[in-house]
Amino acid sequence: MAFSRRNFLKYAAMSAGGTLIADTPFLSARARAEAEGGNVRYVPTSCEMCFWKCGAIAKVEKNKQGEDVVVKLEGNPLHPQSMGKLCARGQAGIGQLYDENRLKRPMIRTGERGDGQYKEVSWEEAFNYTADKLKAVIEKYGPESIAMLSHGSPGDYFTNLLKALGSGNIAFSSFAQCKGIRDAAWELTFGHKPGSSCERVDLKNSKVIVLLGTHLGENMHNSQTQEFAEAVGHGAKIICVDPRYSTAASKASLWLPIKPGTDTALLLTWMNIIISEELYDKAYVEQYTVGFEQLKESVQQYTPEWCAKETDLPEADIVAAARDLGRYAPNVVIHPGRHVAWYGNDAQRSRATAILNAILGTWGRPGGMWLPAKGKFASFNDGYPKYSDPAKDPVIKGDYPFAGGEGLTQVVRDTTITGQPYPIKAWFICGTDAMKALPDQRQTLKAIANLDLMIAVDILPSETAMMADVILPECTYLERHDGLFKVEVREAGVGLRQPAVEPMYDTKPAWWIASELCKKMGLADFAVKDSWEARMRRQATAWGIDYDKLADTGYVSLPDSAFPYITADNQPEFKTDSEKIELFSQKLEEHNFDPVPKYEPTDEPEKGMYRLLYGRSPVHTFSRTINDQWLWELHKENQVWLNKKEAESLGVKDRQYVRLENQDKVVSDPIQVKVTERIRRDCVYMVHGFGHNAPRLSRAHKSGADDQQLITRYKVDPITGGTGMRVNFVKIIKEA
Repeated sequence: MAFSRRNFLKYAAMSAGGTLIADTPFLSARARAEAEGGNVRYVPTSCEMCFWKCGAIAKVEKNKQGEDVVVKLEGNPLHPQSMGKLCARGQAGIGQLYDENRLKRPMIRTGERGDGQYKEVSWEEAFNYTADKLKAVIEKYGPESIAMLSHGSPGDYFTNLLKALGSGNIAFSSFAQCKGIRDAAWELTFGHKPGSSCERVDLKNSKVIVLLGTHLGENMHNSQTQEFAEAVGHGAKIICVDPRYSTAASKASLWLPIKPGTDTALLLTWMNIIISEELYDKAYVEQYTVGFEQLKESVQQYTPEWCAKETDLPEADIVAAARDLGRYAPNVVIHPGRHVAWYGNDAQRSRATAILNAILGTWGRPGGMWLPAKGKFASFNDGYPKYSDPAKDPVIKGDYPFAGGEGLTQVVRDTTITGQPYPIKAWFICGTDAMKALPDQRQTLKAIANLDLMIAVDILPSETAMMADVILPECTYLERHDGLFKVEVREAGVGLRQPAVEPMYDTKPAWWIASELCKKMGLADFAVKDSWEARMRRQATAWGIDYDKLADTGYVSLPDSAFPYITADNQPEFKTDSEKIELFSQKLEEHNFDPVPKYEPTDEPEKGMYRLLYGRSPVHTFSRTINDQWLWELHKENQVWLNKKEAESLGVKDRQYVRLENQDKVVSDPIQVKVTERIRRDCVYMVHGFGHNAPRLSRAHKSGADDQQLITRYKVDPITGGTGMRVNFVKIIKEA
């Protein structure tokens, strides 16, 4: 393969510095290939090394055997989510494509669940086995006994299969374990989520940006990171609220090393200062909000003096930050965050973030939150029949009134364990490693043990996939069609995913796998009529898009769809009951929740224990990319950050290996210590996704330690059902 580690590191470094450009200006794939001549193709597509769906361009050449080989990936300059650049992960999609550890053929388990014993079979045998087992489960327990846990595009296709079977028990970890809490809170306030795939934060035009535990530069959400760098470049004030001195904090004019669990106290105090000093946007509040007087009365109790004691922050810094927000409003933004499942009262913290943005007048203002694009997409289902209503109500929302349609993965798991209100006996696991995504792995193992059937659809032999009864190997995003993807940034547009090369080994696209299972289950009307590309063409026609142009450029915008700011002729629409921003929520009050957020303290660590915090690596996506040969070279194992004074008191040296033991006596694999002054004394921090217990992942196996193994406790947000996972404490065991 004409792609060396040296070249990858060079491209990654150039991209991080923002200097990576195409060798030839990109007008279209066809024109660029013609300009270069020879045996080369350029294929616009959408990256899936994370879920930002950046526009990417694959350069494909012929090797000596005449086979197509992807030799380079770069950002599509026409696509607004990449703007011509890819992060290190995006460029390393080649490493995923050519990973020798990939799942290569369908497999059926031959040994005990979890012992890794499988036989390779044909697709026909795998489908017959799966269909027979599914029919047996349905006959005995009903179709609602089949559930799916998913993350990413494969789940879209299997959602169709489960709904056609008569089950609504479909859950994506992106809700309960990530951003669903935030979305529900903003919908209660504005009637809108703060964004779909991308948050609508107008960073490049902002004068003050507040980040609460939001690790820009480490989560590497491409276009947002580029805009953040632009904001820093033009002198925007960055206020970083984080117990750890993150990459973003290193760019801040003010770092507030807050005591973990007290962010809501800070937000409510800022509201009190801004209201009492009349720094809020009075005209905006009067025109667009309801409930201001109730808010004003409620936040009066949160004084700067009280907040300083509660948050362990200097009172002067608390006041100065609030005044900066008021001084530069409305051209400011308090970032809504993404992974917000922290302490179990997270919806109210997200509500507080939304309300603070509202009284500063940021929604629909330059430097704040741009308004949703106005592009309209025609409905399209390609002639599928209407799904029948499930005979039994899905369990996926539990007893949480504002749980989203994406479902609660832990509720599916709990139902699988208890069998209440009815049994769940079969799982589809699609594109997610449940052992790395769900809190309390002990409960996940207990649920899996209760299953009659577990089906894994994945690219790699993850720990979860290797417990399945049947494994259906999906091809990578560089080998398949997906989409069409709605791109909703300042403007609306459409992207697509199309194959750069044919699927390797005996792997198949998820759409094909799900479609063939539909046929095997007697649901041919729900199967894809011909090919996914043909379906994409029909969808493009319904949307009024030239598919050939889209395939040649990778992105097309919808004309006249960008109206990002409020003007006399472009007024915001709030999809709330009052049709205004609801500072006081009648809906919450009706469900016996606080209509205005209130501060609730969290538990403190015992002496000798530290709160366990976790986060992201700029070159990895959760646990998905640790085995990627190029990214593994850049970041092979995680470390545990420990405050320097705590390290001295414990007699622990920098780069020494230790183990972590949590409050439930669960002990981690060895992990290297990073002794630093960049973290508070009462907490430790580690990057999520390492410590794989999957022997077939030759690089990821036992590299670093698994933070999820230590997250044996979680607190459930009563409003949304999200799982707050920063409620675990660990101590350091020096003998590793």
